[in-house]
Amino acid sequence: MSWPMVKLKDCCEVVGGATPKRNVAFYWDGDIPWITPKDVSNLSEPYIYEAPEYISKAGYKSAATYMLPVGTVLLTSRAPIGNVAIAGIELCTNQGFKSLIPGQNVHSKYLYHCIKKFVPQLELLGNGATFKEVSKRVVEDFEIPLPPLEEQKRIAAILDKADGVRQKREQAIKLADDFLRATFLEMFGDPVSNPKGWKVKPLKELSVKIASGSTPKGGSKVYVDKGITFFRSQNVWKNDIRLDDVAYIDEKTHNSLKKSSLKHKDILMTKTGRFNTENSSLGRAALFLGDDDSANVNGHVYLIRLKAGVLHEFIVYILTSNEYREHIREVCVGGIDKRQLNKEHIEDFPIICPPDDLQIEFMRKLNGIQKIRSNAMMGLKEVIPLFNTLNQKAFSDGF
Repeated sequence: MSWPMVKLKDCCEVVGGATPKRNVAFYWDGDIPWITPKDVSNLSEPYIYEAPEYISKAGYKSAATYMLPVGTVLLTSRAPIGNVAIAGIELCTNQGFKSLIPGQNVHSKYLYHCIKKFVPQLELLGNGATFKEVSKRVVEDFEIPLPPLEEQKRIAAILDKADGVRQKREQAIKLADDFLRATFLEMFGDPVSNPKGWKVKPLKELSVKIASGSTPKGGSKVYVDKGITFFRSQNVWKNDIRLDDVAYIDEKTHNSLKKSSLKHKDILMTKTGRFNTENSSLGRAALFLGDDDSANVNGHVYLIRLKAGVLHEFIVYILTSNEYREHIREVCVGGIDKRQLNKEHIEDFPIICPPDDLQIEFMRKLNGIQKIRSNAMMGLKEVIPLFNTLNQKAFSDGF
């Protein structure tokens, strides 16, 4: 059955937050937990139990923030819209939240899952030139399906169980990534600051070609249902090429774009992206493992073709490291939010060049961990559609 649609203001109290003046020292380092949107961006579970910053009672009284009870659903309302968490402790927030204090007939976990489900619709209601933001009024007037309390608890329990499986897969992937990063840093140090003093070469000296892809005349109008794979920025992720939403071009169009025809083990790197967006497409890199001339790339993707003898996987690992991510953010150009990497930036990327035997040793460890990671990733890809199906059913006609 379908549940009645209820405005959030009729089942929750919607409150904002604020920031005490930073230049008043006694407003800070008190005993009141205070969080920003960044603090809920990478949680491995729904609840937040810690805050990196604390404000004093004087700081709390000086600002229009609000002490939120345990169980409050925290919704980021800008930069970005739609990160969701549940307060596991009493805390307050800055102005980047529209937090939802559930009424007596609302279950926190149900509300958490419900808001996460409807984040795309909330994002569409955002306004603002520099940063999109949803106002308090928009959130208050947003409608959600609201079954009886016991049914809310049942739905939340089912979704919690399915989401728990997903979280375990994600944790396995994170553990593998963390182990590889620790191994790399132990062997080679930070690839940007280079504390171990390795020889450094610009990427152009390790490459035979660094070039932007090509956009065919007519743009998307020339795409076909089947043909030559045509990668765009949405297909290139961190060390991963995703084929969902991939485009295709015919042989004739492909032949007219020979300069951007891909070879086996070309590195693909995205050119543009949002500076302030999580998982931004700016500077993502992945290795193409298809056959020579079996695919092409559009103008928002660079192809990097390395010289013979250069370990492609080692270079990709450097380019996708957290340290290099920060370097890319430092050198990119553009506006406040939308940024771009120019060809010259990529050509001048400093690449550490440790002895080949050390690179090979790291690649051996990388390959072993990647097998474990791949198994976890396969499991994650299986459980996500299941969770999405349950999620869709829960908030439409119920289980």
